[in-house]
Amino acid sequence: MSEIEPTQRTDLAEQRLTTTGETDETTQAAWTEFQFEDDAKLAVEALDVYYGNEQALQSVSLDVPDESVTALIGPSGCGKSTFLRCLNRMNDRIKSARIEGSVALDGQEIYSDGVNLVELRKRVGMVFQEPNPFPKSIEDNISYGPRKHGDLDTGLLARLFGTDDAEEAQALVERALRRAALWEEVKDRLGDNALGLSGGQQQRLCIARCLAVDPDVILMDEPASALDPIATAKIEDLIEELAEDYSVVVVTHNMQQASRISDQTAVFLTGGELVEYGETEQIFENPQSQRVEDYITGKFG
Repeated sequence: MSEIEPTQRTDLAEQRLTTTGETDETTQAAWTEFQFEDDAKLAVEALDVYYGNEQALQSVSLDVPDESVTALIGPSGCGKSTFLRCLNRMNDRIKSARIEGSVALDGQEIYSDGVNLVELRKRVGMVFQEPNPFPKSIEDNISYGPRKHGDLDTGLLARLFGTDDAEEAQALVERALRRAALWEEVKDRLGDNALGLSGGQQQRLCIARCLAVDPDVILMDEPASALDPIATAKIEDLIEELAEDYSVVVVTHNMQQASRISDQTAVFLTGGELVEYGETEQIFENPQSQRVEDYITGKFG
């Protein structure tokens, strides 16, 4: 058997390390200090999340700008979706979850006592991985949220007192469906059950439902992962359009998608650690972290 030179042995060891797992590297604070001009729409400081005894996020600090798309990427189990759910307190629904740290929306702490969670989730809407339309008509899916929040008054008493705003309701439904690029496809069948729509149409309906309550922030957890390429392209185009008016935060496993649609990208790695955060072009073309470069180039993950 031929003998391996010491330098070759070192190269092989490094190759095994980067192809089967992450390199040993100390994260630098400067790698996550993304600077932008305006005030943060969402400001996260020293966020730790535990599920029982397991820590899912480790001291994550991250500011999210308004009217832009922020992508969250990283391998499975690194805490991306956990972080996303912290932004509108969806993790409150998990009994074993414990959250420490601060999340502020327009400077107001969302984890303060007495925060109205219904109002918070109206301002910070969520679109899930799998489309989840209500088993109602297309129109009712859109108007449900505004009615629940009291933005539409179309009940019996309202009609008796002459305050029924049916025309406003119709205008709201059309406006939300147009913003979600769905109006032309469904305008002649608004009374049909939403479950009869295709998967891509259902996801855009869920986005329209979110838009109908006039949120400030839209959270999306892999919104196109269950869709075909054509439907995915429509969702990506829609996300870019929404960023003109909203702060959009998207979890995605598709790094090409992140590079196409986002303005800034946050990279989470093993153990729930935010390793790098910056402009998307910089993250993908010149990452500061070796681990981030290894992940983006497919050496692990």
